[in-house]
Amino acid sequence: SPAAAGKLLVAPMDGSHWLSMKEVLAELSKKGHEIVVIAPASSMLIRSSGMYEFQTYPVPFEKEDMEEHLR
Repeated sequence: SPAAAGKLLVAPMDGSHWLSMKEVLAELSKKGHEIVVIAPASSMLIRSSGMYEFQTYPVPFEKEDMEEHLR
């Protein structure tokens, strides 16, 4: 049925997009959905959580480089 739990792959953007999406993922997790979140290794806000499986992928710059660029 449309309400049955399923599998979800999430590739969010850092920033306010992620902050809003985190709340949605929390609700989906409570309803039994299996969630995998993938993010670049340099992500500043996206972190692991008990609500979902978290995987990173390599990028050609470090998290520190991103933080310095934003400053």
